Amino acid sequence: MPTQKYMCIHRSAPGKPQSQQGNPQPSPAQMQEMYAAFNAWKEKFKDNILDMGAPLKSGGTVVTKAGVTDGPFVEMKEIVGGYMIVSADNVERAIEVARESPGVMSPGSSVEVREIREVPGS
Repeated sequence: MPTQKYMCIHRSAPGKPQSQQGNPQPSPAQMQEMYAAFNAWKEKFKDNILDMGAPLKSGGTVVTKAGVTDGPFVEMKEIVGGYMIVSADNVERAIEVARESPGVMSPGSSVEVREIREVPGS
């Protein structure tokens, strides 16, 4: 069993949804291909994927010592759209899991891989 944990943060460029960019929605056959690729990736890395995470809703709340605010937020060059937690023996393996993720194949998308530091006693 791999020993290190990594958070994979899914990012994309802000912008209009694909349907508003003049790009048509995928056909049912294309959607089937996308799901097949996703399921094949999940199966290949099932021993590494601890938590598939989930997409994040837009917006959010910023908490500071001074209080809580719903915005305004700083101008973003990227949107954090989701996360997952993987386990791997080293960062190279965690990067391999992220690199082969179907989400990385979307134009303007990326995944940031960060090692989760173990806190003694927790």
